[in-house]
Amino acid sequence: MDTMSEPNPKAALIIFVAVMASLLEIIDTSIVNVALPTMMGNLGATLEDISMVITGYAIANAVILPLSAWLGERFGRRNYYLGCIGIFTITSVACGLAPNLEFLIIFRILQGLAGGALLPTSQTLIYEQFPKEKAGIAGAIFGMSVMVGPALGPVMGGYLTDNFGWRSIFNINLPLGLIALFIGMTCIYDSKKEEGQAAQKSGFDTLGLILLVAGIGCLQYALERGETDDWFSSRAITICIITSLISLPSFVWWELKVKNPIVNVRLFKEQIVVNGILLMGLLGFYLYGVLFVLPVFVSRVFNYTATQTGTLFIPGSLVTMALMPLIGKLMVSGVSVKKLIFVGITGLMVCLWTMTALSPLSSKSDILIALYTRGFALAFLFVPINSGILSQFKGRAMGEVSGLLNLSRQIGGSIGIALVGTLLTMRGHQNYVDMAAKVSLLNTNTQQIYYQTEAGISKKMVTGVGMLKADKAALTSLKHRLDGQVFMMSFNQLMWIIMIIFSFAYIPWYFLKLRVKPTGVIDAH
Repeated sequence: MDTMSEPNPKAALIIFVAVMASLLEIIDTSIVNVALPTMMGNLGATLEDISMVITGYAIANAVILPLSAWLGERFGRRNYYLGCIGIFTITSVACGLAPNLEFLIIFRILQGLAGGALLPTSQTLIYEQFPKEKAGIAGAIFGMSVMVGPALGPVMGGYLTDNFGWRSIFNINLPLGLIALFIGMTCIYDSKKEEGQAAQKSGFDTLGLILLVAGIGCLQYALERGETDDWFSSRAITICIITSLISLPSFVWWELKVKNPIVNVRLFKEQIVVNGILLMGLLGFYLYGVLFVLPVFVSRVFNYTATQTGTLFIPGSLVTMALMPLIGKLMVSGVSVKKLIFVGITGLMVCLWTMTALSPLSSKSDILIALYTRGFALAFLFVPINSGILSQFKGRAMGEVSGLLNLSRQIGGSIGIALVGTLLTMRGHQNYVDMAAKVSLLNTNTQQIYYQTEAGISKKMVTGVGMLKADKAALTSLKHRLDGQVFMMSFNQLMWIIMIIFSFAYIPWYFLKLRVKPTGVIDAH
């Protein structure tokens, strides 16, 4: 599908539908998290059982992302896209009406399958409404919808759950989904009527689909459940990892042989695709890794509620949204994509460096400074990476690359969450062993703290908190202080580890070479 040479009179409506569909999908990725405790109590489920509501959605999303371009061509993009919006809306309501956990998980998986198509197709639709020289503006519009979603999700989830119950976080999608669907029916069309029909005549790559679903599905399950199930001590996780390691290479081998592949793996021969996927994967690793551990930090150290934690991320996200149009204009004016990406990578490195210095003595402003820096840097990454890479392709190839970029961000994010959770536990155990050996009443510093605490606790307070003796209360206080210090050490060490891993983003950045700039000028790099 070629980029349009004439302005589309319905471009504004198409962009509106694409942005709304993107927001629905992205918000639903994180809106459920804060409602899990309420859902557990209402459905009588354990944390392990209820977590499948998130895991099932993530797996379905990951499986469908690389298939979205192929499915769009096979069924016609209009039918596929609007159909997915409709199914997403219906399954959202079904989740809200689910009588038990089993039905909720099933409908949530179906919702994820429909939602997985919305992001890459919406991205392609937005880019097609702009000429090549304005790809940066298209990237800014899509980027704003993508960046505001993770910030709004937890806040909306907390507010709706507290005031209207957990089912409302799904039912809210009904009016929004219907608006997107009805407007989309008036403005979204296939550029070629024969697009879907021609694809239907081609053969169906059954083995490729099976290998893709097995490889991506098992990988996503292992990443989502690995920390909870203690990785290789779980037979299911071990089987999933082995299956993924066999299926994914087999999938690539088969797709290179088959006549009508469902995913064009030959795109990986393009260095810009490989480097773009690596950059987006590392960006996802940073985004979701930090988004996972920072709420734990403010909850344990500052006793923030879920709503307070969610609102903490909003100012930084607003900075990103405000800067994205500016970045788009800079790209249109001819500023090098590589220079913008370098600023973004360096900005996130500075953000991580400031987070290594956080402590219980840090103020809210210290955290906000780090998040403002994060918001500033993300604007220099998301728009240039997406716009710079997608502007090199058109037609189905653009949709395929869009799906791969979104998949790499999601897989990178899952790796980030899994690695952060595992390292936080491992470092916590090691730090506890190291510190507990030094916390002894034979140590003068420990003695001083212990006796000061014991002396400061009156008999009335000891009775009030259920302690029989002041010495037991003092020991409990000492234990809490030790746990807090262990967590703080683990958090700081984790920030250094994330910083070191993310620094590898400079490698694909260095090798990134655009054939044509988004402005249509031959790239000098």
